[in-house]
Amino acid sequence: MSEATTGKQPVITPLRVVVALCLFAPFVAMIWVGSYAKVDPTFIGIPFFYWYQMLWVVISTVLTMVAYQLWKLDQRSRKAGDAR
Repeated sequence: MSEATTGKQPVITPLRVVVALCLFAPFVAMIWVGSYAKVDPTFIGIPFFYWYQMLWVVISTVLTMVAYQLWKLDQRSRKAGDAR
């Protein structure tokens, strides 16, 4: 059964904290504009402002994939624990 139907509070585990951090990091990196609102250093002629954001597209994809795999692992371990 899901947590909502059983009335239990969600369990905070270290694995779930890592999942949350993986999903939260790109948000923080992009919302903090002052950290990347500059021209230098350039990369192959592209100003920092642009290549930093494009780099975070790749980083966000990787972090989302990691978060998904960790979430699946967490769900499998919870189901195995419920079956006992």
